[in-house]
Amino acid sequence: MVRRLQAEIKQSKPFASLEEEAYLNLLRTADSLLRAEEALLKPLDLSPPQYNVLRILRGAGAEGLACRQIADRMLTRDPDITRLLDRLERRGLAARTREHKDRRVVTVHITAAGLKVLSQLDRPIVELQRKQLGHLGKRRLSFLTELLESAREHVS
Repeated sequence: MVRRLQAEIKQSKPFASLEEEAYLNLLRTADSLLRAEEALLKPLDLSPPQYNVLRILRGAGAEGLACRQIADRMLTRDPDITRLLDRLERRGLAARTREHKDRRVVTVHITAAGLKVLSQLDRPIVELQRKQLGHLGKRRLSFLTELLESAREHVS
């Protein structure tokens, strides 16, 4: 029996294991969900990592965060957080300041313009996620969340 993923990626032989099939399904699903988010963010000239940084900074409040703290909170690892912050700062969506006590520490804050961009995206993002995953219902979404968290716990 050819499974759905096998047909989608035009693979004729069976997967080597159930784990491989689940892993590839996870990657394929994540990519599909992310492409829809990218399309939503594109008119505002934002990438998903930039959007993620703005959300993190909004959550940090007036105190802001050090660059390392932002990197630690990212949903996906970005090896060049500095360049990501450069782009947001050039657009006036974030601002960096050096600490007076320790000049090596740079704190990043969201600007009023950054907050405005996020407020424009709040409802459309919720609607997109509801459209993408709402059909699963609360019970299955909770179970999916548990499964994904359990999978991450066992990643070395």
